[in-house]
Amino acid sequence: MDCLLYAFHIDKTGKGTQLPVDVIPKPPKSDEGFIWLHFDRRNPQTRQVLIDDKMVDDVATRTLLAEDSRPRTIIRGTDALINLRGINLNPGAEPEDMIPLRFFAQDNRVITVCGRVLKATEDRVRQLQNQKVSATPGGFIAGYALALSDRMAPTITDLNEQIDTLEEMLDADRDEEAASQVSEFRREAIILRRYLAPQRDALNVLSAQSLHWISSDDQLRLRDAADQATRITEELEAVRDRCAIVKDQLTDMRAEEMNRNMMILSVVAAIFLPLGLVSGMMGINVGGMPWVETNMGFWYVTAIVLGIGVVQLIAFRIMKWI
Repeated sequence: MDCLLYAFHIDKTGKGTQLPVDVIPKPPKSDEGFIWLHFDRRNPQTRQVLIDDKMVDDVATRTLLAEDSRPRTIIRGTDALINLRGINLNPGAEPEDMIPLRFFAQDNRVITVCGRVLKATEDRVRQLQNQKVSATPGGFIAGYALALSDRMAPTITDLNEQIDTLEEMLDADRDEEAASQVSEFRREAIILRRYLAPQRDALNVLSAQSLHWISSDDQLRLRDAADQATRITEELEAVRDRCAIVKDQLTDMRAEEMNRNMMILSVVAAIFLPLGLVSGMMGINVGGMPWVETNMGFWYVTAIVLGIGVVQLIAFRIMKWI
């Protein structure tokens, strides 16, 4: 069966046993642990299996197979629907293109649906193959949420390091190079935070439930997963704020450079304004102009212009205009 990617039975000791995926395994009795079934959302067989085998009802199926949804927790009696998001670490993908992961949890069965390869799912499979995990569905979901956070951590660290590099660029007067990157980093942080903030709330809601398949230890682990999501959210907020500060610094640097250029142009204009007046008056074609018949007249005018220019430069220096 192509739509079922992974199937495991987790017994009361937390030991996972991988099951064949060519048939849908039946849920065990309540005292025999639970099963985890992971489906491919893109496969058209998934909808048919979920509905025909009456694994979930129509409303839950629509939620599990929805094209897009924000992280949240919906409690329906003793069942729970949980939508979470995982970072996209697939080759050629953008990390902020987060992958939806949907859970349908019962006391003896956990169904997950995902449309793309998620590294946290692969981590979970390896863990089930090599070591024991939580023996309850609540603890299993908490462990899954922690795996999602663990996979996000390197991306957040990388974002912080990139902002450090931007700040170093500003110190090295490489503002043009920094300006081309700061907006992209800020956009990435905003998109990641948009999904992680409600994910924190979804985990907190689940940890507060009094369902029999969520033990007190599970509630602590769910709160821990929510705390991890909170920590990542706060780091993303810090990245966003640092990007805003870098952007403000770039704006201030450009404004300062523009003011400096305007000052230079103003000084040049102020110098040449009286010089233009002198040369213009000496160049009018009327009678009575001095030095008209003198061969040294041009040089006299040149000396006067240069003298005025030097006096102006000295005055501008004294007034600290330049």
